[in-house]
Parts: sequence; structure tokens; C-alpha cells
Amino acid sequence: MNRPSSDEPHVCTFESRRAEEMCTLIEKQMAVPVSAPSMREVPIENNPVAVEFIRNAIQDRFPVIILMTGVGTEALFDVARSQGLFEPLLQAMQRATLIIRGPKPAAVLNRAGLRYDLKAPEPNTWRELLGAMDSAAKESPDRFSILGKQLAVQEYGLPNERFYAELESRGATLTAVPVYRWALPEDLRPLMEAVRRISQGEIDILLFTSANQIVNALEVAARLEMLDTFRLACQRLTVASIGPTCSEALADNGLPVHYEASPPKMGPLVRGAVEYWRSTRPSDATH
Repeated sequence: MNRPSSDEPHVCTFESRRAEEMCTLIEKQMAVPVSAPSMREVPIENNPVAVEFIRNAIQDRFPVIILMTGVGTEALFDVARSQGLFEPLLQAMQRATLIIRGPKPAAVLNRAGLRYDLKAPEPNTWRELLGAMDSAAKESPDRFSILGKQLAVQEYGLPNERFYAELESRGATLTAVPVYRWALPEDLRPLMEAVRRISQGEIDILLFTSANQIVNALEVAARLEMLDTFRLACQRLTVASIGPTCSEALADNGLPVHYEASPPKMGPLVRGAVEYWRSTRPSDATH
């Protein structure tokens, strides 16, 4: 079912926690928001893997700790608090080399009175992080070389197998520490309806802000037996990504990236995606 195109594009956002804010940004661009919350955060409060990591870290078994997200770092601290091990964990992290992917884990560490030793430059993907680690290891091998070291990585969302393979190829023994995971929302109806509308050509722009949104949207499309039509529709509309990490996840899942926000924030994402759609749409286009 196709609909006539207009100057007011229908923009689908898969944002969950900040759905209302995203819809407001879309409306400010004279576009029609379609909200399809795609994720539900499920903290692993009694996460045995995280608890084991905390106990091992306290015993200084991880000389290098990599923190990938602020939310994950805070969740890790919450697990430590639930076990009465928060202060011992902080002391252990003061002794370890702390490497972070971006500014959000830095803020969490700062609130806890901790300092990081190395941070990835923008755009803060695992590739920049790996490059920063390699450069630091050349300049200060005693401090930053991971050869022969036990390394812990706080996971964010989906495991990054390519990053892990690169770390292991440099001689590290890797322990992944998942401290939260993303599930489908309890109420799937908005997401299911959005997938139907996308597949039927009723949506002009898709906004993605995380890899988990992509995976969950594709999972729902598969459940509805619309995966092929969903993928085909994505080739015809505008798919917008909030930044390099999200763009990489889109490519990994066989989806196009027509626009990538810079800087990687919601405002530039919405504004740039709508401007891109308007600039590339033929004046007499129909869907």
C-alpha cells in the first residue's frame, strides 16, 4: 500500500527511553513522527558473570579493564553494590589500567572518583579504541601492552566479536562481561505496526540510534514474515544512522546507510535525515 509523497515525510523512530524527545525533534522539522519503541533494557542484577568478574578484579586478576558504555559501567557498579563489593571494586580499578570507549563511561568513573588511563578519540568506535591502544602500547609498552595479559571488556548490547578477535590477536586473554542486555519491548504492537508500514512503503525515513534497534526491528520483521519486503523497502526510503558504530551495525545486517549524523546526536540526526530526504526526493516523486 503506497501513499502519495508530500513535503511532510513520515519518520519512524525506534527510540524507546527517549521516544518522546525524538518525536518532538521530528515535529520541529515539519515531519510526521512514527514512534516504534524497539528495546527494553533488562539489567542483570544477579549476573553471575559480572559478580565473578568483580571478585576476580578485586584479586587483581585483570590488569586491564575496558569500559565500553556509561550505562554498562553504572550497571556494573550496581552489581557490585548489590554484593557489598563496591568499595573493593573501586580500589581494584584504581590499581588497574582503565581504558574507555567514550565520554559517558568517563563521566561515570568521575562520579565514582576514578580516572581513566586511555580514551578512544572521536567518533569513539571500537576501531578508534583499538588504534589508541596500539599507539599507547608503542609509546609505553610496560603500561599499555596487552600481550600475555588478562583483559576484561564490559560489553554493550551485542558482543563485538571483531573487536574481541583483534584484542586476542594482540596476545590478550579476553573475558567479556555483559552487565545488561536489551530485550524486545513488552508491548510489541507499535513496532509490529511500524514494520508493516515500512514494508508497505508508507514510511519515508528510518532513524536508528543503536545496533540493538536494528536487530530487534529485523527480528520483528522476520516474525511477521516480512523480512524480505522490509529489507527491500529500506533500499527505497532514507535510512539514517546516529553515528559510525550504528552505521557499521546497519551494514553488518545488510541494510543501507543513506545519512549519518555528525556530530552523533539526536538533533543532527533528525535534522540531517529530513534535509537529506528533501534534497534527494524528486519533486514529482510518489511512493
